[in-house]
Amino acid sequence: MTTGIVNGEWGIARARKRQPHAFSIPHSPFPIPRRAKRARGFTLLEVIAAVLLLAITFASLMRVAGSSLNLTARSAERSEAAMWARSLLDSAFVLEPIRVGRSSGRFDERYRWQLDVQPFQPPTTAQANGPQPRAPASPLKLYRLELNVMWKSAGHDYSARFSTLRVGGPQPQGAGS
Repeated sequence: MTTGIVNGEWGIARARKRQPHAFSIPHSPFPIPRRAKRARGFTLLEVIAAVLLLAITFASLMRVAGSSLNLTARSAERSEAAMWARSLLDSAFVLEPIRVGRSSGRFDERYRWQLDVQPFQPPTTAQANGPQPRAPASPLKLYRLELNVMWKSAGHDYSARFSTLRVGGPQPQGAGS
């Protein structure tokens, strides 16, 4: 028996007999176990399986990260080759007349180039309206500049090809047509 306030008055109240393994939630017909069976830990087999699964996942992620780094390096090499090509094609034959033929050289220890210059004849287009008036003769000609940039990386040979058209004046005497 215990003493305390029951229904707002002091008095002696009879302690309810509690079940040692369960208690009740108000308005719930189902008892909830007070203490579950002794909690069990993980077995050694479960721990080994979890570590193995983690190792496989980590190895796969590292392979993906390595591939990503490799692709980034290849992309950087191609971007550098494109910058070298743009630099050469933008400055080619600006201060001197265009020379038909092949030339080659090196940008640096890694990148080398080969430039082919050929006259370019645009394709003719036939129209259904009959013959078109001829354009007046011009001393200017179109030339196709084809640049091949080559480099070696990780034991493999790579190359990138760039092409543009350039307008040039008449060929100097003694040069190819």
